Amino acid sequence: LQPKTGYKVAIVGSGPAGLSCAADLIQKGHDVTVFEALHELGGVLIYGIPEFRLPKEIVKTEIDVLKDAGVEFQTNAVIGFTDTLDELLENGYDAAFIGVGAGLPYFLNIDGENLNGVYSANEFLTRINLMKAYKFPEYDTPVFDCKDKNIAVFGGGNTAMDAVRTSKRLGAKNAYIIYRRSEVEMPARIEEVHHAKEEGIEFLLLANPLEFTGDENGWLKGVKLIKMELGEPDDSGRRRPVPIEGSEYMLDIDMAVIAIGNGSNPIIQKTTPDLSFNKWGNIQVNEETMETSKRGVFAGGDIVTGGATVILAMGAGRKAASAIDAYLMKTESPVKESEVVE
Repeated sequence: LQPKTGYKVAIVGSGPAGLSCAADLIQKGHDVTVFEALHELGGVLIYGIPEFRLPKEIVKTEIDVLKDAGVEFQTNAVIGFTDTLDELLENGYDAAFIGVGAGLPYFLNIDGENLNGVYSANEFLTRINLMKAYKFPEYDTPVFDCKDKNIAVFGGGNTAMDAVRTSKRLGAKNAYIIYRRSEVEMPARIEEVHHAKEEGIEFLLLANPLEFTGDENGWLKGVKLIKMELGEPDDSGRRRPVPIEGSEYMLDIDMAVIAIGNGSNPIIQKTTPDLSFNKWGNIQVNEETMETSKRGVFAGGDIVTGGATVILAMGAGRKAASAIDAYLMKTESPVKESEVVE
């Protein structure tokens, strides 16, 4: 560790971007405080990624290393509510890094989505992780009783694979991936799809949900699907799914998990008017320094890029740490491509 500089940095979010930024800054001699909205530290590393992919003890050990190095952590601190970004900067912090991720789930916006038994992948994975339901039956979460149930996960990305494989581990009788394109267009890593198939996950491809149906008590009982075929490529470069007229059919399910992507939580945007955001609600930064439009404020990770990978978020945190150090010490930014995790 370098000698203390006397500068204080506030880091908003204890996910991969925030933790990697904190690690580099504390080594450079700055005082670092990490503010986490939830009661557990680690961000998506703790609440979003399943235990079978990233054991929680590994993350907690890394956080303990940062604590021993002098990083301070404050939990249950929702920046934008408990304190605004401006208040942090007015109350002794010389710079701030925003690494809050993209945790606002998208939904299908179809009839019946408000039935009991329909959840976002965020809620599903967060509750299971924080309540240790992955240790079923030693631990459990009464909200998500998957045992001997039919569980459908909608989406084709890595989060969808995490959710459906988790439901199988919680005892689901049938665990489905329902995706409106073919396997070729799935954004999930090939390995994730392969592992899901090995574990008995059923893939219902070229199928799109039209509505959820429930019983008289408001509980989910099924989903109406329509078969799709692939047309011309859309803006994403993937072939556009087109409905096949008259191909509707019903599938009995007890739980639906929506995993079609996430947006940015608007709390910081609403309380920091001089911070620039793009049309998707992501913070705009200088890609070389991760500087925002607000003096002394830097940002990185999913809040800048939209949903991406842990390794990219860590790289952004490290790049920002070098630029923050340069900003505080009033020197030219020492960031080199070799220092950035790709």
